[in-house]
Amino acid sequence: MDSKTVYKVMDDKGRVLIPKEMRCIAEIDRGDIVKLGMVKGKVTVQKVNLIEVGDKSSQAVEAYVFSAVQSMEKQTLLSLAAKLIELIDQNK
Repeated sequence: MDSKTVYKVMDDKGRVLIPKEMRCIAEIDRGDIVKLGMVKGKVTVQKVNLIEVGDKSSQAVEAYVFSAVQSMEKQTLLSLAAKLIELIDQNK
């Protein structure tokens, strides 16, 4: 698949589906964090395990939290969810 060219249509929200075969070769699965970049005018996609230190953008924090909760036990997730709901209620 490395040398095969694939053409995709971008939707109105800027999304492009990466074919399953390419995702498998790149070992990108649902919920993985990917880093989008630009190199010489070309968009690059790279699977990452950690967000760069210092990136505190809402997108980076959301990706980090989503990745972290995937490995948590159910009881820990429920406890975390309860704390988040409590914080939301306090900020109303």
